[in-house]
Amino acid sequence: MEVKAFCSSVRGAPLRGRRENYASSFSPLLIQSMATQKPIPSVNKTVSSKKNSTKPPVKLLTRVEQLKLLTKAEKAGLLSAAEKSGLSLSSIEKLGLLSKAEEFGVLSAATDPGTPGTLFTLSLALLLLGPFVVYLVPEDYPFEIGVQAFVALLSVVGGSAAFAASNFVSNLQKSN
Repeated sequence: MEVKAFCSSVRGAPLRGRRENYASSFSPLLIQSMATQKPIPSVNKTVSSKKNSTKPPVKLLTRVEQLKLLTKAEKAGLLSAAEKSGLSLSSIEKLGLLSKAEEFGVLSAATDPGTPGTLFTLSLALLLLGPFVVYLVPEDYPFEIGVQAFVALLSVVGGSAAFAASNFVSNLQKSN
C-alpha cells in the first residue's frame, strides 16, 4: 500500500481517492522522470531567419577601385593587347557588348552572393569530367582517342577558368 501511494504521488496523482485510476494507469515498464519537463522550443526560435542576416549590397565599382584592378590590367599590358587585337572602348560600344552582358545577367551575377559557390561547383564538375570520360570511353578507334583528348582539354581549360572566375568574383564581393 505504501509503495502504491508513493508511486502515485510521484506521478502527480493525489494520495487519496484515486486508487482505481492508479490501477488502470500503472505500468511496470513505464518510468517517469522526476526532473522538470523542458518546454519544446517553437519553430520560430530554432530556425534562424535569413531576413535578419542581410549583408550590405556589393558595390562593384568601389571594390574594383579598392583592388586597383584597372591599374593592374594596365601594368600587365592587357589594355594595349586588347586594343591591338581590335577591342577598344569604341568597338565595345558599337557592338553593344555591355548591354548584352547586362541582358545575360553577367553584371548582376557579379553581385550575387551565390555566384562564387556556383562557379566553384562548376569547376569541380568540369575537372572531374575529364578523367571520367578518359576512363569510360574506350580506345578502340582513333576518333575515340580524339574525343578523350578534346573532352580532357575542354575540362581542364573550363574547370581552371571557372575556378579562377570563382576566386575573382569572391574577391570582388569581399568587403573591407
